[in-house]
Amino acid sequence: MIKKALSPRQLEVMEALWNLPNGMTASAIVESNDELQINTVQASLRSLIKKKYVKVGEIVYSGTVLARSYVPLVSREEYLESRCQVLTQISSSSIPMLMVSFINEQKDEEMLDEMEKMIAQRRKEIEKGK
Repeated sequence: MIKKALSPRQLEVMEALWNLPNGMTASAIVESNDELQINTVQASLRSLIKKKYVKVGEIVYSGTVLARSYVPLVSREEYLESRCQVLTQISSSSIPMLMVSFINEQKDEEMLDEMEKMIAQRRKEIEKGK
């Protein structure tokens, strides 16, 4: 299922939740990222709940007060896959352009090597299927 795109701030909140999938309070999310403010996180969490990306997991103690703990409903992989599906629907010719852009921006040689291995593996799978 294709999910709605997330704003940059919502993505930052989701990144924090993906890194600790057992749940985090809003204040813990703020502590995990110096660029986030509590009001922004709370607004993002409300929006993410409406979009069904996040749910309230349980009520936990945050210091001496009770707070909601938020849990991701969508994994990082599911989100990335849905974004790729959107690009594919726009135009299958956009995929090579996307890959060229990604490769040109890549500075990590290990990542490029890993991508080459994935492509080689996929080619083998396609050849076996013929």
